[in-house]
Amino acid sequence: MPDWLAVIILGIIEGVTEFLPISSTGHLLIPQNLGWLPKQGDLFDVVIQSGAVLAVLAVFTKRVKHLLTTLGDRTTQDYLMKLGAAFMITAAGGLVIKKLDIELPETIAPVAWATLIGGIIILILERLYRGKTGIAEITWTVVVAVAVAQLIAAVFPGTSRSGASILMAMAFGIARPAATEFSFLLGIPTLMAAGGLKIVSAFLDGEAAHQNWGLIALGTLVSAISAFVVVKWLIHFVQSHTFVGFAWYRIVLGVVLLILASTYGH
Repeated sequence: MPDWLAVIILGIIEGVTEFLPISSTGHLLIPQNLGWLPKQGDLFDVVIQSGAVLAVLAVFTKRVKHLLTTLGDRTTQDYLMKLGAAFMITAAGGLVIKKLDIELPETIAPVAWATLIGGIIILILERLYRGKTGIAEITWTVVVAVAVAQLIAAVFPGTSRSGASILMAMAFGIARPAATEFSFLLGIPTLMAAGGLKIVSAFLDGEAAHQNWGLIALGTLVSAISAFVVVKWLIHFVQSHTFVGFAWYRIVLGVVLLILASTYGH
């Protein structure tokens, strides 16, 4: 398969899965680690996530504009401080993870287990949340909890950054729409910073000279376009639906991946 076609497919996978509670990183690793698509490397997998951020900015234009034009409002200041705090905690934890030299797994088994266990946790949390409406205000407890959820997702590909942060907020009593908006907006600095750090590290380590930046740019563009479609749909979906369907999808996928891993030694 030509590299450009593989990159387009991976870009679509990234864009479609980034803001769904099924893990974009896990879905990027699965076809590459099973040999279905050519391996692109950690740099590619991390950087193309930045494309998905562009979709969030496009979909949340009114919300972002409102925040920027009401900076003198105490409510806006409070919300931005909480976004900033959640990002700083995530960033600090991310630097620790980098210092520990934790890399994306080369085998399917870790992704399979994270996918399966994540599905079970979603079912449990959705059952506990059933019948509750939650509050719209993001609390400081939720800020810390969401940041921790993002770090867990970073360490265990297959967990889902957006899914973990949304459900963590809901577990602490936040309404589903408010939890989703906070998770998506927090993803803007989080994913941009992760991509930027990866690029800087590539240049410092001399890895950049061996990268095909054209393919990375193509994957990022495709990711942005496909993510835009999904984000618009997901915003409306979460108003009236649970994540139970995604949970069962994760459970089935996790079981299938574990079978593949044991059968083919991945």
